[in-house]
Amino acid sequence: MQAFLKGPASISTKPVAAKEKSAAGSSGEGKRTRPIPWVEKYRPKNVDEVAFQDEVVAVLKKSLEGADLPNLLFYGPPGTGKTSTILAAARELFGPDLFRQRVLELNASDERGIQVIREKVKAFAQLTASGSRSDGKMCPPFKIVILDEADSMTSAAQAALRRTMEKESKTTRFCLICNYISRIIEPLTSRCSKFRFKPLSDSIQQQRLLDVSEKEHVKISNEAVSYLVKVSEGDLRKAITFLQSATRLMGGKEITEKIITEIAGVIPKETIDELLLGCQSGSFEKLETLAKNLINEGFAVAQLVNQLHDTIVESEDYSDKQKSAIVEKLAEVDKCLADGADEFLQLMSLCALVMQQLTQNI
Repeated sequence: MQAFLKGPASISTKPVAAKEKSAAGSSGEGKRTRPIPWVEKYRPKNVDEVAFQDEVVAVLKKSLEGADLPNLLFYGPPGTGKTSTILAAARELFGPDLFRQRVLELNASDERGIQVIREKVKAFAQLTASGSRSDGKMCPPFKIVILDEADSMTSAAQAALRRTMEKESKTTRFCLICNYISRIIEPLTSRCSKFRFKPLSDSIQQQRLLDVSEKEHVKISNEAVSYLVKVSEGDLRKAITFLQSATRLMGGKEITEKIITEIAGVIPKETIDELLLGCQSGSFEKLETLAKNLINEGFAVAQLVNQLHDTIVESEDYSDKQKSAIVEKLAEVDKCLADGADEFLQLMSLCALVMQQLTQNI
């Protein structure tokens, strides 16, 4: 019996070893190619490559020339280049060798309560900045602390940070990055030079997307690029991610508007028109069926709220009174969805009010 059990074991050792060898070989090949997400691959490497944010770039260039930098506060919508800009500036200031020693980056994923600010940030800020660049260029005598998503920090942590900013001003510069400046306490905003990052213009986004498409040999029509820009709403990071997803999905074929609609989770115009027609019909049963179909198709009601808002506001078929009532309801539904309410119930509530507004005589 033991001999029987040993037999297959002894036979199976070679194939296993062979498999391990081939696996090791394949992982080695993978290391050589190193596939990187396009968002990281095409992130600006220097300040000149940052698109559209002219005021910020101009100030940072002057700072780089004079090798001095104020405390910075970058705010604006996601995907407009806030983190990319400060990382590119830090690389130009310190060079590739000193970059890791001189820059401390904390993101929202890291714990950034009052304890971390008191210990980690304070300890890093108190270190003296020494060392010279290998390429012989002048290296500034300070370090940079980057606090990404600073608006998610607690008020206590922000309050602890302001004293550190004052005390360590000789050796450390701080860069706070956030989406909403109103969530940063006043003492911090007054200690920083504030820069608002604007949503990227359509022409700049189209140019960047066409550049990426050309470098990655992606077939995409100009109409599809324009639609991709419209869907991403000024967020270049989102646009590049959608482009990469669509490329993987199509496998070398041309990318069309329909593919981008599917990738981005945008609700087709025909579906919204059908829902509005159902509201005009006055039949609650028909409306319930359309709502169920919408949910079963996997569309997000929050996305519907955004698109329905634009459709209603831009339409000339409704009176101002109807528009105001519907838009007010859209705001209520959006708040309820953000608080975790049931999507189907909120959709039915919205559709019922739209039906009431469209069917009553005004």
